[in-house]
Order: sequence, then C-alpha cells, then structure tokens
Amino acid sequence: MGAKVDWPNHERAWREWRTASGGTRMHHGWMLAGKRGLGKHDFALAAAAELVAEAGVPQPADPANHPDIIVLTYGPKDDKAEKAAAEGKPYDRARSIRIKQIRAMQRRLTTRPTLGARRVVIVDPADDLERAAANALLKSLEEPPQGTFFLLVTHAPARLLPTIRSRCRVLRFPPLSDAQLSAMLDAAGASSDPASRSAALKAAEGSFGAAQRFAEQDLGPLARVMEGLLDGADPAMTGRGELARLIGPRADRERLQATFDLAQAMVASRARETGSNARRGALVEAHSRLVRLAGEAPTHNYDTGLLALEIGTLLVEASAASEPADG
Repeated sequence: MGAKVDWPNHERAWREWRTASGGTRMHHGWMLAGKRGLGKHDFALAAAAELVAEAGVPQPADPANHPDIIVLTYGPKDDKAEKAAAEGKPYDRARSIRIKQIRAMQRRLTTRPTLGARRVVIVDPADDLERAAANALLKSLEEPPQGTFFLLVTHAPARLLPTIRSRCRVLRFPPLSDAQLSAMLDAAGASSDPASRSAALKAAEGSFGAAQRFAEQDLGPLARVMEGLLDGADPAMTGRGELARLIGPRADRERLQATFDLAQAMVASRARETGSNARRGALVEAHSRLVRLAGEAPTHNYDTGLLALEIGTLLVEASAASEPADG
C-alpha cells in the first residue's frame, strides 16, 4: 500500500455510511460520486473493510487483499497482456471494464464469503463499464445475493445507466479547498515553490490527485506565460513561442495533459470572474475548444510544437485584449 492519506473531505461521507451500516437494513448498492482525485477509492476500501469485519475473526491488514472484497478495475488489454499479468510482468491495461470481469465476479458470488457473512464488490471507475458489462452488473444490483454489497466509484454519474443509478444510494465527495490541498501537498512532500504550488492548486480545482501530478510538473513558469496570453494579444507570438519552449519538444502524455488541464482551469477561472458577457462567451468557447483539442491530442499524434501554438492561440483569442472596445 502507498502512504496513507488523510482526507478532510470524507467526514460527511463517513457519517452517512456509518449511520446506514449501523441500521437494521443496510442498502446493498452505493455510488461514490465526485471528481477524480478525491480519495473515493481509499474510502471504498476502508468502508468495505468495516462492512465485512466480524468480531473475533482476524482480518487482513490490507483491505485490497481481503478475500471478501472484490475490486473490479481496468484489466489486461489483450491475451498478451493477460499472459504478462499472470507472470507478474508489466502489462497494458484496457480502457474499460469488460463483461467477462463482471461474469467472473458473478461466479464468485454463487459461493459463500470466505471469512464472514458479508462480501463487498468495488467497481472503479463504474463510468468505464462497457455497455454489456453495465447491463450484466445491473442484474446483480436487481437481485443481490444475501450479504453482498456494491460500491460504485464514479467520476461522472451521468455516464452510468439510469437503471443502475436508481438502485444505488449516493455518497458525494466535495472538492478540497486550496488550504486543504496545500496542507496535503506539504504532507506528501510536494514542491513548495510558490509559483508552481499556486499553479498546481489552480489547475487541480479541488482534486488532490490532480494537484500532486501538477506539483510534479513544475507548472509555475507555464502558468505565468498563460496568464500573459490571457491578458494580451501577443502580436509577435513571443508568448506562444515561450509556451512551446516550456512544454518541451518531446513532452510526454503526462506533461501535455497537465498543460491542457492548467489552461482549462485558468480559462474557467477567468470566465467565473469576468463581468463582461462578451468576454465570458469568448472564454467559454475557448474552454470548449481546449477540451476538444485535449481529447483529440492522444489519438491524432499532433506535433508538440503545433499543439503548444494552438493552445496559446486559443488563450489569446479569449484574452481581454481581443474583446471589442465597446464591450
């Protein structure tokens, strides 16, 4: 297990969960809803461990290794990856949770739990269930075996089937404040450079997982250039050139994603702050185009320099200097 994280945004979820689990009829299906990086997986494992524990029965120290806690997430991509996984070697993961994983879980549910009377199935992220897998899971949610509970970790609840949502109670996980994020970054030993820390907090928008990734990327210089592009027209394209230099000619996927996320967060922040309807419209349009470009980048194999110029141009087009003088 990695270092234990103290999640200050879990207090309400724990109250609701423990009130329910202490009642006479615990609901069998739960959705753990909130953006990525809010500790929902950690909560699911800890809550599952509490639910399956029985007095006088020794329990594994790590809930992830508990025989009565089944965790479904991205499996091996193909037969070659499955072979590598079986041999304990690194392997490529699929981008979805597949029906064969649900079928394997359902076969396990035909047997009794190993250590006690309860079993928990964690699906993370439930957003990425294939359609057939989601329909198969629905059958288990409709007729759950005695003592079986489901925890569906979801970053985008609207992507789940309405019939799945209707059979689950919801635990919501709120974003973290900047003060909470900063304290958690300190506890994790992240960089304390003020500019990079400020950029990481802005880009993370309340997600500790995102803040950690951004802190590692040293986003301070990138943020300063982006602020300049959002403030001015950059007629000589010096700002865009500097953006391309900072991103780097051989930036990996992680670096590019951090750049996109930072740009989107900065544009969204400006849109919330502006009092001009025209400016807000331009910022909303820029944000939509950044989201679209970020989605295309991994599959279109764009040149990194051209991507940087396109990001910079979108920021310039949404800048205050681009707004008509008459508002």
